[in-house]
Amino acid sequence: MADDIRFDKTFDLAPGKPEEVAPLVRRIVADNPGPFTFKGTVTYIVGRGKVAILDPGPDDEKHVKAVLDAVRGETVTHIFVTHTHRDHSPAVPAIKAATDAKTYAEGPHRASRPLHAGEAPRMEASNDMDFRPDHALADGEVVSGDGFALEGVATPGHTANHMAFALKGTDILFSGDHVMGWSTTIVAPPDGAMTDYMASLGKLTRRSETLYLPGHGGAIHEAPRFVAGLILHRKAREASILHRLAKGETDIATIVRAVYIGLDPRLTKAAGFSVLAHMEDLVARGVVATDGPPSINGFFRLS
Repeated sequence: MADDIRFDKTFDLAPGKPEEVAPLVRRIVADNPGPFTFKGTVTYIVGRGKVAILDPGPDDEKHVKAVLDAVRGETVTHIFVTHTHRDHSPAVPAIKAATDAKTYAEGPHRASRPLHAGEAPRMEASNDMDFRPDHALADGEVVSGDGFALEGVATPGHTANHMAFALKGTDILFSGDHVMGWSTTIVAPPDGAMTDYMASLGKLTRRSETLYLPGHGGAIHEAPRFVAGLILHRKAREASILHRLAKGETDIATIVRAVYIGLDPRLTKAAGFSVLAHMEDLVARGVVATDGPPSINGFFRLS
């Protein structure tokens, strides 16, 4: 089904090497490649002279050093975090200690639904439960620096606290893991919720930015068209799930085998939780039924 979106997997930036990707914006990729992180987590530096660092990345000494070396001779005034998976926020303490910059994010990590409160992380990315921003940003709040301003755009779905950032006066949106050009986004309870994810995609279609700089992989050009494709992709996935359920009650493992043809075995668990996210949404809408709360081991049927 990924054939319905034209993904771009050309991203050759070497770890630790800063690169200017747009006026006022540099990027550095961490050396943490994998099936969920692609070539690695991308950290962005915004501004010149007095700068912001966006998504400091994993707790990796080499990456922290590379980021700090890239801003040597400059003053870091702000640290922004899109979300609290462990490949994005754990380097914050080291960067903060070296720069004394304030941190800005939507808020600490939390479950996407009260249904999941207290649950442990299920995905390999895992959660950064220690991060607390110095300033919790409201949707639409603008933070100004020296020569730049970033608007927080709440985009829950991948995580409950996911926030993208629009670089005011430009066509650029830092999309974090909500929209990536190399792959679809994993939406997995307890961190994520499909209802929120789809609403956030719809929200982005109503914005004007055309260039997205994501948390993994290269820049996304003609971003509104790409986002529209993601929405159609998810609707097609939902249709495939409902088609399988029309044949009778079944479990998530069976649905994964039926609708994820040619899936990388390393992503089987992620696919299962993505189906669970769809099931939570479908049950909430009254389209699908199950006994008790939707669960990874549950059986599902059409209502």
